[in-house]
Amino acid sequence: MAGKTFELEQVLVYRREMEKARKQDFATAKQSFEHASTELQREEELVMILTREFQRCQQNIACIDDLRMYADFFARKREQIKQHKERVECLNLIMIEKRSDLMEASKDKKVLESLKEKKTAEFRQEMATKERNFFDEISVQKKAKTS
Repeated sequence: MAGKTFELEQVLVYRREMEKARKQDFATAKQSFEHASTELQREEELVMILTREFQRCQQNIACIDDLRMYADFFARKREQIKQHKERVECLNLIMIEKRSDLMEASKDKKVLESLKEKKTAEFRQEMATKERNFFDEISVQKKAKTS
């Protein structure tokens, strides 16, 4: 395959680079999603622990101001968790989009790679046919000389 090159080699190189960039984008999105999910889970566990603690200590609270303080704290925590859930959902959608982009880039690259393989196989077949014809011609000429 000395003189033959794939006409779309530059496009294939570009597609490989695009796939690589999409993999990096997806990995970053997935990492952000997993980090936010872990944080959300920790926050929810903390609220559950604090709720149990509050229920245990509720009988010992002497004044209404302390109860109001706890109520305000739990209201803030619920709001924070709600915002965190929205963020996690948003990051999940971004991750799904990045995964889709990666799959599309991979598919585009594979199409060109299979085209390249097909063209290479065709070229090899063509070269084998030419070589066979050349040797056949040599054999015919050799027989003609010996006759």
